Amino acid sequence: MATKDSAKDATASWRRIEPLELTPILEAALEGFYDNGFHGTSIREIARRVGVTIPALYYHHQSKEGILRALLEISTSDVLARAHSAYADGGDDPRQQLTNVVEAIVLRMTTRSRLAALEGEVRYLSPEHRQRYRVVRKGVEELVLGIVTEGSERGLFSVADVPETTRALLAMCQSIPRWYHAKGELTPEEVAQKYAVIALNTVGCKPGRKRAR
Repeated sequence: MATKDSAKDATASWRRIEPLELTPILEAALEGFYDNGFHGTSIREIARRVGVTIPALYYHHQSKEGILRALLEISTSDVLARAHSAYADGGDDPRQQLTNVVEAIVLRMTTRSRLAALEGEVRYLSPEHRQRYRVVRKGVEELVLGIVTEGSERGLFSVADVPETTRALLAMCQSIPRWYHAKGELTPEEVAQKYAVIALNTVGCKPGRKRAR
């Protein structure tokens, strides 16, 4: 039978971000896309970084878009899974749920900033695959929207426009890869905690009530 501590460790796994294991091709492509953008990185350059021939690269991925799609699928599925785990770890308190979800998103944005920054290249996907990406992203938005809605209905939050506030919270988190650097002054954990406080302030978390950490 699982103990309370072991159950807590399991639900808090969203806070632990292990080193990302990518294939050599995806790792080389991620470095190239991060350095030069999708448009500025050729298949030849990716093959050169990996040390394989172009036909060998096409054997594993049919196109450069296919490589981008694989990286984006890893990225979006990772953040969605972590956000849902963080939400579940918040019990029935919207304040703790919002704190956890924002922390989960920010930890991922800082710890895997290269992968997170790649989401700006989604415009290069074909319409069909761009829509698939948006569906996953919508999952994160709907999760946060639900939290803010419930918090407002229960009088824990003071929000004039729930949908716009939700979009503002997510935009705040998504902008992190533009400025965060691993060698900067703040650790991922410190950034996550600061952004969680900002999120609570943004939704007008009522003073005098018990606040999430």
